[in-house]
Amino acid sequence: MPKLELHPDRLFPADPSIRTIARDLYKSVRDLPIVSPHGHTDPSWFALDESFGNATELLLVPDHYVLRMLYSQGIAMEDMGVAPAGSGAAADPREAWRLLAANYHLFRGTPSRIWLDWVFSEVFDLDQMLTAETADLYYDRITDSLQQDAFRPRALFDRFNIEVIATTEAPLDTLEHHAQIRESDWNGRVITAYRPDPVIDPEFEGFRDNLRKLGELTGEDCTSWKGYLAAHRQRREFFREMGATSTDHGHPTAKTADLSSGECEQLFARVQADDVSAADAELFRAQMLTEMAGMSLDDGLVMQIHPGSFRNHNPQLFERFGRDKGADIPVRTEYVHALQPLLAKYGNDTRLSVIVFTLDETTYARELAPLAGHYPVLKLGPAWWFHDSPEGMRRYRRMITETAGFYNTVGFNDDTRAFLSIPARHDLARRIDCGFLAELVAQHRLEDWEAGELAQDLAYNFAKAAYKL
Repeated sequence: MPKLELHPDRLFPADPSIRTIARDLYKSVRDLPIVSPHGHTDPSWFALDESFGNATELLLVPDHYVLRMLYSQGIAMEDMGVAPAGSGAAADPREAWRLLAANYHLFRGTPSRIWLDWVFSEVFDLDQMLTAETADLYYDRITDSLQQDAFRPRALFDRFNIEVIATTEAPLDTLEHHAQIRESDWNGRVITAYRPDPVIDPEFEGFRDNLRKLGELTGEDCTSWKGYLAAHRQRREFFREMGATSTDHGHPTAKTADLSSGECEQLFARVQADDVSAADAELFRAQMLTEMAGMSLDDGLVMQIHPGSFRNHNPQLFERFGRDKGADIPVRTEYVHALQPLLAKYGNDTRLSVIVFTLDETTYARELAPLAGHYPVLKLGPAWWFHDSPEGMRRYRRMITETAGFYNTVGFNDDTRAFLSIPARHDLARRIDCGFLAELVAQHRLEDWEAGELAQDLAYNFAKAAYKL
């Protein structure tokens, strides 16, 4: 059987002299606490602290990276253990796991392979590779382990040395699980983030019904522009009281707008109609980014903009299985003109902090680094989603550092639903950053002590500062 071994020098530069520098830098940050300021783990895990169930439920079904690769090879979602919406019909979890094991070779060279191998080795002490022959060994080891107290969510949170983790909830969420965590005797820090897409995006499914629910929840008239904005302020304040330090906006583009009050009222009326034009939907999202920035000046929440994904690109898959099944695809994204209305209004106000992400790497050097290298409110989020990978992180550092520097970036965030992969992702990011810094030291562009300080900043300090943690 092929062995599963995590090489201690994995992901470091191949040049021996640079690798030695990277190795020393990594030792200085390897055991730092994990700050996870943006992600999609389920707060009920930490509130209820119940067993995760079995290997398939934990590591296969929720992981859209894994699902999309298997689906691309013609494997049906049901066979992977994913039930269609409104139906409990899916493959037996063990059979689904055997299917993953038989096809694990598909992940060669991908970050999913790096993350999963780390979990298999470091969390479950498996020392043979996942193959068709070891499928049942894996399934039984993982599933049996998950029944033990040491593998419950809170115990793993502590084992992974997580200092703080932020989940992401919509304005209609009651945050009951966050309340349970706060009222418990556990001292793990789990906070929320305000993700208003369902009540900001007119093309989000159920938008008008969501507005009605927002009105019922807040007691505001959410059919009027004034009442709608008041409802947002009320919910933001509730989220802030429940620990939120940030908002998050997953719009298709980075477009912003600065309309007059009268224009906003007319636009808001139009987007509540039965037939909303694509142009009005886009303009409303654009205006709401600027409105959210203004609210952040009042309540201090850090603003995150995550544009550039064509979500639910596969309509048949979306109809049958819903969101987050691996069918979101990056698109070309423009920032210079798109962000200008917001920046013209708020870009020089140092009380505001806006973190911008991208799935369009062509914008790093041309647009994002120059923007962040000028406007006090802007910082750049890390390589994200499809680029949350060794080569993606290296491209990010090489394209933005000369113009924006290190100090206009925010360190690393894992942005994941896959809880057990969080330490694996942070370990990967720390290794890549240490390798990049080691190159600069070897080229005499940084002193070794400067690289040591930056390694700590990139792994820990920047995220805490940027997200006010």
